[in-house]
Amino acid sequence: MPELSRGLDPFYPIVPDFQWLMRIVPLGVKTVQLRLKDAAPKEISREIADSLALTRRHGCQLIVNDYWQAAIEEGADYIHLGQEDLAAADLAAIKRAGMRLGVSTHDEAELETALAAEPTYVALGPIYETKLKVMKWAPQGLERIAQWRRRIGRLPLVAIGGITPDRATGVIAAGATSVAVITDFLTHPTPEQRVRTWIAWARPSY
Repeated sequence: MPELSRGLDPFYPIVPDFQWLMRIVPLGVKTVQLRLKDAAPKEISREIADSLALTRRHGCQLIVNDYWQAAIEEGADYIHLGQEDLAAADLAAIKRAGMRLGVSTHDEAELETALAAEPTYVALGPIYETKLKVMKWAPQGLERIAQWRRRIGRLPLVAIGGITPDRATGVIAAGATSVAVITDFLTHPTPEQRVRTWIAWARPSY
């Protein structure tokens, strides 16, 4: 079974707002990404601040998606950037703040760009077909995970896209460190119970 690596739990849920964090973090989640979309600046700051307070209280690592400036201002220590956001970000400022950095990748060129930024981890997706959004990339599959693992050495690798508990062990066996999960629990009839299933997979003795 996978182990905790550089602050990343094998189960890495991604949520759209603080309300979702309040639902799942107290269940025992140890790594979570806050992915706010189209929020006003004051709302972004408030959501990050509230999320930091909650996750710190529960010993959970919060990773803020995209909003690196607000994350620095609110005292977050982990940011995740997609390729477009990476190109626009001030990496020097992020490093000066001592922040850890995760970067999304979908192909070889993006992987080279990500590695040049000296990230804390690299994400690869979509591993399987995903219903979250229309993707211009075909499903990567397990072999691409193994390929990325050979390319990045010991750097943590987060797999994302269409991963379920039944598929997760194979994804880890292929070379991933963690599995990022969104729709599998967000759209589940009983999201909290689904999160407990994931936690039991990640940490069976929990």
